[in-house]
Amino acid sequence: MRAARLIKMVLLLQSRPSMTAAELARELEVSERTVTRDAQALSEAGVPVYADRGRAGGYRLIGGYRTRLTGLARGEAEALFLSGVPGALREMGLEDAASAARLKVSAALLPSLRDASRTAAQRFHLDAPAWFREPETPRLLPAVAEAVWDDRRVTARYRRGEREVERVLEPYGLVLKAGVWYLCARVAEDGAYRTYRIDRFCAVAAGEDRFVRDEDFDLPGFWAEHSERFARSLLRTEVVLRLSPEGVRTLRWAVDTLSAREALAAAGEPDGEGWVTMTLPVESEEVAHTQLRALGPEAEVLAPAALRARFAGDAARLARLYGGAGEAASALP
Repeated sequence: MRAARLIKMVLLLQSRPSMTAAELARELEVSERTVTRDAQALSEAGVPVYADRGRAGGYRLIGGYRTRLTGLARGEAEALFLSGVPGALREMGLEDAASAARLKVSAALLPSLRDASRTAAQRFHLDAPAWFREPETPRLLPAVAEAVWDDRRVTARYRRGEREVERVLEPYGLVLKAGVWYLCARVAEDGAYRTYRIDRFCAVAAGEDRFVRDEDFDLPGFWAEHSERFARSLLRTEVVLRLSPEGVRTLRWAVDTLSAREALAAAGEPDGEGWVTMTLPVESEEVAHTQLRALGPEAEVLAPAALRARFAGDAARLARLYGGAGEAASALP
């Protein structure tokens, strides 16, 4: 533990002109007294750590000293490629590996390039979770992530409806979608690739044996295909609509993007007033009622009749609420 901290301290000092004891204590997550002891230990071991006294003082390496301990371990190199997703790294338990990798890269760079990580962080940040929801890290995510990186089979127990199911899985990859973590895995029993929400896992136990990864497996391609297939499976009902030009423009923000794209592509020509008639795939009449209300008077439901009746009822209620809007407005001070 201390040896790793001493190496990190040398790399920090190598990547910057100087650092105060407070800065080093914050980076190393120790006290300033520990920083002083560690600096003394490095000096006794032959590392030329020099302490500048005074208010503006700090620690620095002298004589152009450079450590050779900058080679990346495999885990650090893999974590480095994910360093633009700090939240995901933290949740998978890879934050320390990514920090070490960044330090090693920084230490190996020319002095003029050592602020690259800071300038990049100032210009790009990925915030994966969706708006208006508090993301929760699945309790078993670190265990699953470790099995993914190590190509180890796992015995997983997960919730399916009201019951629990146990499977032996070969964990191929992790996907973070709108704040929700998914595992793409091959089922050992039948060799099929499936997707699991990690927050539905009840238990995960990694075995000692590793599986042989199919090198042709393409995680982004598999996920894209799975996502489209899943989205299509939800669209089990159709609604016939008339949309105004404004309704056509805003449809993709009110309903599923895939559904809107396909409906617009198959729509007929606009009528004399610019309105377009189309058939829109939806999850259910209930969901369609909720989604299409966002379009207001820019959409008219033609079928099914029950859904049209619901919108007619909504329109009648709005007419009653706003029927005296002129008189109410004139009564305001």
